[in-house]
Amino acid sequence: MDGANGACTRMSHDAAPYLERCFLFDATEDSYPITEISGTIPASLRGTYYVNGPARFERAGQRYKHWLDGDGMVCAMRFDDAGAHFTNRFVRTGKLREEEESGRFVYRGFGTAFNGDRLRRNVMLEPPVNVSVYPFGGTLLAFAEQSLPFELDPVTLETRGEYDFQGRLNSVTPFAAHAKFDPASGNMVNFGISYAADKPALHLYEFEPGGSMLRRRRFAIGAPHSNHDFGLTPSFAVFYLSPLLMDFQKFWGGVSVMESLRWEPESGSRILVAPRTPGADSFTIEAGQGYCLHVINCFEDGGRLIVDILELEAPVYPEYQPVPDLFANVTPCRPTRYVIDLANQRLSERIAMTYDRAPDFPSVDPALVGFAYDEFWMLGISACGQPGRKFFDQLAHGDWRTGSVDDIYQTEPGVYLGGEPVYVNGSILVEHLDAREKKCEMWVFDASHVAKGPVTRLPLRHPVHPGFHASFAPSAAA
Repeated sequence: MDGANGACTRMSHDAAPYLERCFLFDATEDSYPITEISGTIPASLRGTYYVNGPARFERAGQRYKHWLDGDGMVCAMRFDDAGAHFTNRFVRTGKLREEEESGRFVYRGFGTAFNGDRLRRNVMLEPPVNVSVYPFGGTLLAFAEQSLPFELDPVTLETRGEYDFQGRLNSVTPFAAHAKFDPASGNMVNFGISYAADKPALHLYEFEPGGSMLRRRRFAIGAPHSNHDFGLTPSFAVFYLSPLLMDFQKFWGGVSVMESLRWEPESGSRILVAPRTPGADSFTIEAGQGYCLHVINCFEDGGRLIVDILELEAPVYPEYQPVPDLFANVTPCRPTRYVIDLANQRLSERIAMTYDRAPDFPSVDPALVGFAYDEFWMLGISACGQPGRKFFDQLAHGDWRTGSVDDIYQTEPGVYLGGEPVYVNGSILVEHLDAREKKCEMWVFDASHVAKGPVTRLPLRHPVHPGFHASFAPSAAA
């Protein structure tokens, strides 16, 4: 390989030794104080780190083949003056309870369909609630794709049930897993896509911190785009609509979501700029032929709208299978900035960084969501371009002031990183997964110098699975 910022090259060895040990084991629910801490917990780190992710892929001889199919498990690391305390529990959905009672998988997954599988109301997935977790309005919400979140106890992680925003949403309301939070108001903004064959539409929601709905807007999108994330500014919600399209008729015919998606790069990608306030019109601009799973951040700069994304050459969902041999053919991905002239509603500039290690799970200072910023953090795959399976083994720190990613922590072979890196008062929190030893730790880095390695290591008693999205709830005294 020719460097962290170089082009992808080919090598012949297994780039992810022991990766199966990160996925194919029975997760243990537990709660305990952390002992034998290495280093010092920063005094500014007070509150609770949460991460959600899939944590069961096998039951009664059956195996899910896609990373998105596993049962959701939330992990929490609470920091206070006495030290740190870890808790993890499955999100106890109706799906999980029914499958525990039957001793087998019952419901179709995102990437796994099987004979006799079931859907919710025969029309949609019964989700495992394994994608994200966010503190909101004094409670904790775990999210899945296209369904209501589940409310959890913020301390014990006990599942309380579906959260319907004071009855304003229902069990078939399209609702995405990647909510955003306005740092100025505390409002939650989210979206959902309805895949009507003739008039697919994007629904934009905004809720006050108490859970009441402020507004709901509907925007025609022309095609049934599969979309996971978006950007938020004080005035706009911004969507990079890749030409990855969902065929629900095919899905209702008995195949998985994964098998119902089609990639049409010739149709091109578009950026939809949707005003948050009622009355104002949305607009779209052409944006090449790339694919975006995650937005880094967006902000307004005078008459310009800055849209920063992680841009791939092709969809990444096919690389989430088969478990545990992931990312075999993942394409290069780069942090990419789109600059939009708001007055003329046109693209004025596109800037791509050279770092191309298939980065994902980008994170910024949550106080700067929707506002001007420079620094961001993400996980990278150093073996991008090599044949065979691979996984996240870099913590990468990018900076738009230099236009580069020069601060990179690289793990040893057989050691991986999991979960969205979370920024908290100058620190970065991330999962550290040593597949060689079947051990896991939570690591704390100095956000400005991640290449120097962790400043704090918090060892766990039991292995945990690689997580997806994470968040942090500051303590009242923080």
